[in-house]
Amino acid sequence: MRGAGHIRGRRTYNARMMNRRDALASIAVFAELIAHARDGEAAAQPPSAAPQTPRPPVFKHDLPNVSLDGWEVTVSHVDYPPGRVGAPHQHAGFVLAYVLEGNVVAKVSGQGDERTYSVGQMFYEQPGAVHEVSRNASQTEPARLLAMIFAKKGATLTTPVTGRGGN
Repeated sequence: MRGAGHIRGRRTYNARMMNRRDALASIAVFAELIAHARDGEAAAQPPSAAPQTPRPPVFKHDLPNVSLDGWEVTVSHVDYPPGRVGAPHQHAGFVLAYVLEGNVVAKVSGQGDERTYSVGQMFYEQPGAVHEVSRNASQTEPARLLAMIFAKKGATLTTPVTGRGGN
């Protein structure tokens, strides 16, 4: 009989065994799946004889040098009704945000001026950063993000910050 993590001679992985490399690879695969799901027409097209040019990455950014032992990822939808303005806040750990619908204006401390992100674009919030500006760019159309917060298990994921931001 083999120890935990082996089934009939094949090695299997469980959540306790995920290392930083595995977690980062999972993030990359997840981002790629999101990008391909948005562009579902590729699956509906018949295969062609000519090779397709690979798509550029949806997003690429250095990640903090942290151990992910005892961490988890929480993935949530963030809805922005028309005209919504979010209060300045910060998150435990780090955040990857992907725009699913509409246009979202964001400014993260240490990353320059505010910027408008459209469907299919992503942004990153480094540990300790303040999300100073968070609003729907439209007064008439909704917007929505998929937020992936990587933080220590049990951490308070979002904390309001007073006296900051330009919302």
